[in-house]
Amino acid sequence: MPSGLSIGEFARLTHLSVRTLRRYHEAELLVPAHVDELTGYRYYNADQIPTAQVIHRLRDLDVPLATVRRILEAADPQGRSDLVAEHLHRLESELERTRAAVKSLRRLLAPDPAPVHVEVRPVPPTTVAAVEGDVDLDDVLGWYAGAMAELDATLRDPDGTPGGVYDNALFAAGHGHVLVYRPSQDPPNRGRVHPAVLPTVELAVATHVGDHDDIDVTYGEVGAWVVANALSVAGPVRESYLVGPRDTRDRSQWRTEIGWPVFSVTDLTAVTP
Repeated sequence: MPSGLSIGEFARLTHLSVRTLRRYHEAELLVPAHVDELTGYRYYNADQIPTAQVIHRLRDLDVPLATVRRILEAADPQGRSDLVAEHLHRLESELERTRAAVKSLRRLLAPDPAPVHVEVRPVPPTTVAAVEGDVDLDDVLGWYAGAMAELDATLRDPDGTPGGVYDNALFAAGHGHVLVYRPSQDPPNRGRVHPAVLPTVELAVATHVGDHDDIDVTYGEVGAWVVANALSVAGPVRESYLVGPRDTRDRSQWRTEIGWPVFSVTDLTAVTP
């Protein structure tokens, strides 16, 4: 009689079903120590229990079978750790996206009874130090971080609130022009940083509270306000970062002004409050 643990005994010890153990055998993840040629019965050794438990934990984390195999076959502990860390990073990113979607849905399904406050504000020409370029929408966050870091490193005495100007094509086509700036009375011309003048404009302005996971909802509210007040959008969107990551790690404290350039309003008293 073969020595070792039967598949049923091994299943009880590892909390893996017989069906799962058979599937892992077929995938060559966990091959039995012995298979009886006459009966086809599978037998396992006790020293295979830790391997089974590792597989169990990895599958609980939704690690694909192919990746599980790579982890088990890694020659050294550091290699195995790197593969697990790579997968955990993907899970964390997916979790963040899920949380952001849930937050936006809750806001949409149970909107704040107080509508977003929008005001029309004339903005004079503004001299700034700028970094600009054509960017894919999927890459805009990373591009913004690099551009703002370059501005911070270049400007000795920045004056005023940092911001960005975002071309309509960025949202409509997924690729467009972006200009990130910091106001400066004497902007330098160094590296990607160069002087620029933001033209005079009249903005429909609202403040988004918190992180940017649901900033699209605030964009929608501002857009609805613009339509309700018979205004027309006339140019790229501006954002001003009143409070952001450089100021506090508490995302609930972030404040971002969204400014939609609109055609001039001759009678602001007629605009819906």
